[in-house]
Amino acid sequence: MSTLTAPASTTAPSAPKKVRASRQDERHRRGVARWFVLSAAVVVALVILAPFVIMVLNALKSPQEYSQDGPLSLPSHLYLDGVVNFWERTEFPVKLWNSFFISGVVAVLGTLLSLLNAYAIGVGRIKGRLWIVTLFLLANMLPQEALIYPLFDMAQKVGLSNSPWSVIIIFTVIQSAFGTYLLASVLGTFPPALLEAAALDGAGRWRILWRVVFPIVRPTLGVLMIFFFIWTWNEFFIPLVMLTTGDTQTVPIALASLQGDRMMDAPTTNAGALISLLPALVFFLIFQRTLTRGVTAGSVK
Repeated sequence: MSTLTAPASTTAPSAPKKVRASRQDERHRRGVARWFVLSAAVVVALVILAPFVIMVLNALKSPQEYSQDGPLSLPSHLYLDGVVNFWERTEFPVKLWNSFFISGVVAVLGTLLSLLNAYAIGVGRIKGRLWIVTLFLLANMLPQEALIYPLFDMAQKVGLSNSPWSVIIIFTVIQSAFGTYLLASVLGTFPPALLEAAALDGAGRWRILWRVVFPIVRPTLGVLMIFFFIWTWNEFFIPLVMLTTGDTQTVPIALASLQGDRMMDAPTTNAGALISLLPALVFFLIFQRTLTRGVTAGSVK
């Protein structure tokens, strides 16, 4: 009896020890992996922030100090004449208002048009739905260089030459093409039970759109509006061609006007880039929570 019970008493406690050891090894591996991911994220963040730090350094540096010490040196004193020169030479408040006006109107109109198109395609189930969505996708992939001449000619014929509304109409259509493609796929999987229940209660198509569909896709519409605003704010080629005078041009065009044929004032250019970046950065920080909620809601649905 004693010889049979001895092995059981010695081997029984070894199983929990092995489990504990395996758990500790797993936790150690997870800890190493987390530190590796964190280190990689810090490196990527430093690489992304490096150009902005260099831009700030050169914006606060005099042209003589920039030419002598180079772009990576620290400024010996704060040089704000570059900011003042950019502000006065480009009439920046006018350019800033034009960019806000054009980007804001395009964001609102593009989102609204995307919702109406996607509602007709995704919920209305019109004929040729797949081909229409494909057409919107192909239209969004067309290069702007292929569109600029007919767009410029049409703007002249309808009396919108050198008018912000020409740029607003163009980018509303361009942005809504992408928005329609995105929302149509979302609304194509919309729960039919909600639509049938609303129809049984006597709701028409417009009421179903604003009382049933809109509250559900509102986070996605918020994300689209933010993207449309930032994308339109950064546009350069079409506004450069369509807007020919200083009182109608936007911030990217004002920044490009600082570069001459033979020389460039690097501190003024960096100061202009810094000032031009701040409004879009402030807008993104203000609506960052809306962007996060929209992405999270879309992933949950």
